[in-house]
Amino acid sequence: MLTIEFLRSFRIAGYAIFDIVASLIGIYLLAPLLSKLFLKIRIVIPKRSWLLLTLPLGVVVHLIFMRITPMTANFFDLHGHYGLKIVMIVLLVLGLKDIRIAK
Repeated sequence: MLTIEFLRSFRIAGYAIFDIVASLIGIYLLAPLLSKLFLKIRIVIPKRSWLLLTLPLGVVVHLIFMRITPMTANFFDLHGHYGLKIVMIVLLVLGLKDIRIAK
């Protein structure tokens, strides 16, 4: 039988593939509901933006709840992991560019 520990043992650059894929699938499934909720306050967020913002939002949420994961720790490391920082900033910019205020 597969356990979470086994699934989380597969990694790319030190980050569990299972966690990233589970986050993306979760956001993909929640995006229509989240978009409708934000539309009530006149903010239009397409599904593509939710997917692009998944990892940056994940880092922020982990920081808020003080669950420091390897990605969160590496993102706030001042002396390295510049590739991760660049990827996060690019994802943030691409995710935010399609968000707009509804008329």
